[in-house]
Amino acid sequence: MFPLKSTVPTRHQPFVVWGLITANTLVFLIQAGMSESELAAFLSRFALIPARYFAGEALAPSLRAPNSYWPLLTNAFLHGGWLHLILNMWTLWLFGPAVEDRLGPTRYLVFYLVCGVLASVTHALSDPGSTAPALGASGAIAGVLGGYTIMFPWSRVVVLVPVLFLPLFFPLPAIVFTGFWFVAQLLSGTAQLLVGEESGGIAWWAHVGGFIAGMALTPILRHSPRDYRPYQGDEVVLGFAPRIRR
Repeated sequence: MFPLKSTVPTRHQPFVVWGLITANTLVFLIQAGMSESELAAFLSRFALIPARYFAGEALAPSLRAPNSYWPLLTNAFLHGGWLHLILNMWTLWLFGPAVEDRLGPTRYLVFYLVCGVLASVTHALSDPGSTAPALGASGAIAGVLGGYTIMFPWSRVVVLVPVLFLPLFFPLPAIVFTGFWFVAQLLSGTAQLLVGEESGGIAWWAHVGGFIAGMALTPILRHSPRDYRPYQGDEVVLGFAPRIRR
């Protein structure tokens, strides 16, 4: 299932979402302009390498330093390729504005960054011996999905489901879409742990940690529901009016 449209109407412009997409894109363009050796050094410094925090002196000197905690945050602004960047930014563009609208820009920025850090911590704990650089905004965006699920569980998400060569479009309740996604991450992460595979591909547990963090933080950070009229789950089902002045 590929999400195409969030149908939750919003009141304010999503300036923080725009800023995050811009920042991620600019950092990726900087990465794209680096030589292979420069990129390796850049990722060694700013991507997340879990073994640095657990293996210590057992690591080669080139991997041992710098042993700072900034990569828990900075890795969320790095991407491994155009497809990685586009898929993450598309998901942030779809679900981020509604969450920012209900939290407010300052709280939303804090929410996003904290979800990214907690997703990184979850990934590091799930594979403490890994020397593979982990990077990507998907852990923080998983937090956005968690927040979206808490606030708009019965809103419709228009998804594309390819059947053979036919693109089929369905409006699904958000809780069904995100629930299916979360279970897929949980099962994939569990399978990875059972086979003892080093996390060098998709950081499944970062997604799980980010999603749970988003669900836990949303009730704390959201504005009072009294500031908004109740959301009706069947409104704007096809998503033709994603921004409504209320």
